Amino acid sequence: MPIIKPISDLRNKSNEISELAHNSNEPIYITKNGEGDLVVMSMTHYSNLQLKLDLLTKLSAAQKQKAGGDKGKTLKQVMTNIRKTINA
Repeated sequence: MPIIKPISDLRNKSNEISELAHNSNEPIYITKNGEGDLVVMSMTHYSNLQLKLDLLTKLSAAQKQKAGGDKGKTLKQVMTNIRKTINA
């Protein structure tokens, strides 16, 4: 269930909002005059969202390459490249 708070809470209860963001690990929707205005979240939650977005972007690029006929690399080729990188 989404967490919705009025913008006055951001001003008057900022410590509570911060604590709620860290404890719930969910975005908090801030309203202004009854309308959605902002989203507040912890840095950890934001970082995790960015990592997921990066992964989804890479998976999308891989799907497009495969659809375009790219055969990719074999497991042996990938492991060889990883070993080279580690040993370099």
